[in-house]
Amino acid sequence: MTSTSDHELGLLIGVLPAELQSAVRALAPAQLLEVVMDLGRTPEARLEGRAERLAGTPVGRADIDAVLTELSPVGEDNRTGIEGTLHRISVIRNRRGEVVGLTLRVGRAVVGAVELLRDLVETGQNVLLLGRPGVGKTTKLREIARVLADDLGRRVVVVDTSNEIGGDGDVPHPGIGAARRMQVPRPDRQHAVMIEAVENHMPEVIVVDEIGTSAEAAAARTIAERGVQLIGTAHGNTLENLVLNPTLSDLVGGVHTVTLGDDEARRRHSPKTVTERRGAPTFDVVVEMVGRDEVVVHHDAGAAVDRLLAGDAVRGERRQPGRAPTPDVPAAAPEAPGPARRSRAGNPATWEGPVLIYLHAISRDLLVRALRDVSVDARIVNNPEHSDIIFALRARADDQKIRRLAEAGRPVHTVKRNSGSELRRVLQAAFPTVPGMDDEVVREAILEIEQAIDRAVSENITVALGAQPPPLRKVQHRVAARHHHVEVYSEGHEPFRHLVVRPAGGDDFDEDEAAAP
Repeated sequence: MTSTSDHELGLLIGVLPAELQSAVRALAPAQLLEVVMDLGRTPEARLEGRAERLAGTPVGRADIDAVLTELSPVGEDNRTGIEGTLHRISVIRNRRGEVVGLTLRVGRAVVGAVELLRDLVETGQNVLLLGRPGVGKTTKLREIARVLADDLGRRVVVVDTSNEIGGDGDVPHPGIGAARRMQVPRPDRQHAVMIEAVENHMPEVIVVDEIGTSAEAAAARTIAERGVQLIGTAHGNTLENLVLNPTLSDLVGGVHTVTLGDDEARRRHSPKTVTERRGAPTFDVVVEMVGRDEVVVHHDAGAAVDRLLAGDAVRGERRQPGRAPTPDVPAAAPEAPGPARRSRAGNPATWEGPVLIYLHAISRDLLVRALRDVSVDARIVNNPEHSDIIFALRARADDQKIRRLAEAGRPVHTVKRNSGSELRRVLQAAFPTVPGMDDEVVREAILEIEQAIDRAVSENITVALGAQPPPLRKVQHRVAARHHHVEVYSEGHEPFRHLVVRPAGGDDFDEDEAAAP
């Protein structure tokens, strides 16, 4: 660490109770992330990958009050700092507004933290950083402001809501270089200060942290439309998170549902109701921060969103220090399953992970509500080639593509009409559940009947299953009812009654148990 960093860390340690200061100083300073003090609990230091207890006695109210007296007044965002440093201190309050917890987070200016992204910000494009808390978004944002202002000579204004970028106090921290800093009086005023910065101070670049409301998203679009370069961060780990966030999706163009005409739907080989990008993205480039030294770059945010909504793989560019950029694996694409997913066999209720459903002439909104009602682990995709199963309106199920996939073994479930009750019925048929029974028990019963059917057909023999209670036998009957090449009936008396599977052609069949409940 540099002497400046040592001095600033010393200022943070100096506000702690005396008995904690020596314990913190004994830790590796470069690994220290934050110190946590909660009333009635032992204090701890959080380092990279681990936590260290700092004392054997719990934190008392006098300890918390002693720290608060050393700090600037706490703002409406429950944050404060130490003047001249980048440290951030956040408070936790009880219902009466009294402080009962402190998080003292270490802030550092890291020269060179922007090298992975320098080529992006130098072009003048609008760049959005995404990542989990603590991954280093603000550190990179601070260094971007310094590089743009000092190395490239741009007029940079930092909109600093919690003084986290430019540090506490009226004089900005040297970590932002020659960039100017505008403080925000209250968190709900960040959008207004963003606009004020453009209107009053003629910036070429606006740098803003934590865009999190619709007003801030609208302000960001306004800034971009005025020709000012915008560098910011937003809540969310991946591009997918952003697209699914109705408040912030406008940052990458927004999403809306469009109903196509019959001819257009046939031309696209898609359902009549599709989800599309609404407009041009506010940010040209989206950077997913995987770690402090690893990012995934989406150079064309609009094209990436279009691919994601179409169910295609969203391949970014993975960057790490000292390595040439490489294409990213399509892990961020929720609708791009690999061959293992498309080759799933048996009943969907036995599969691991979410089942991917393609809708043909069926309302997406109705199925989303039905999925919530039935509590099924499933996701809707826009490309039938990427689906595990297909739900289709019966009158439209003769579509050539649907027939081809069905002939290839893709399960197709049909409904008579677009209604919530019909969709709940088909979901319950596709994903059998038994109220009051563990899902794993139901899954094992389904696997048992599937394996028995396969054996009966392949070996042309009769297969007896293990004894099951009536609810599980009904589930097994429903599964077997979809296999027309076998017959299933029950034998024995409770509690030893069980199912028997044999190739089609016999006479015995238990009508009562075979009926769907």
